Amino acid sequence: MPATLTRIIVNRGHGLARADLADRPGMHKTLMRLLTDPTGPNPRKTGGLLFRLEAGLDPVLLVQTADLPDLTALPAGYGTADTRDLTPLLTALTHGLPVRYRITAAPTAYRASPPHPATGRRPRGTITSLQGPDALTWWQRRAAAAGLQLAGQIEATPRPFPSPKRPAPFYRLTQFDGTATVTDPAALTTALHEGIGKGKAYGAGLLTLASAGPHPSNGAPTP
Repeated sequence: MPATLTRIIVNRGHGLARADLADRPGMHKTLMRLLTDPTGPNPRKTGGLLFRLEAGLDPVLLVQTADLPDLTALPAGYGTADTRDLTPLLTALTHGLPVRYRITAAPTAYRASPPHPATGRRPRGTITSLQGPDALTWWQRRAAAAGLQLAGQIEATPRPFPSPKRPAPFYRLTQFDGTATVTDPAALTTALHEGIGKGKAYGAGLLTLASAGPHPSNGAPTP
């Protein structure tokens, strides 16, 4: 399955871009325009759309899509974009390959509710956000399932989720950075294509890799 990564330097002076930076669901709607064939019951998933907003003085969006994105669909002046094919990265994934990784994820867990004391029935459980050591444990577990053996220190940095509405529990984001060794190239390829965890439509779940050098960005340097 093909995949591309587009790096967009967002223009803060553009009205819609500025609004999107303050509204992650709005940003998702804008980026959906990049899909060349947004069809099916879940067009985001069908089109392979995942994205991450990189921290820095100049906002940078990393946007992954299954096919070449339609950059002409972005509003004029929204930002400066360049796209590259991820095929070389995907074909280079081999067992034992050392990599650097970055992912901004929404660590969550399902918490079962206790039975009702009168009826004995168990109400529907809830999805809760994980923070701190619990979030770190979540990432260690998900990374292993995705074909990565984590090595050394893991940097875990909380990331804001801007939205004018009250966010759902899985919109509390944490960015994980570190090094790892590839243990299962097939599982890792799937994780790269599909993303990891919840909140994928709103800037969570995009896993990016690079050789064990300074920039974990699927070949597109991060700021």
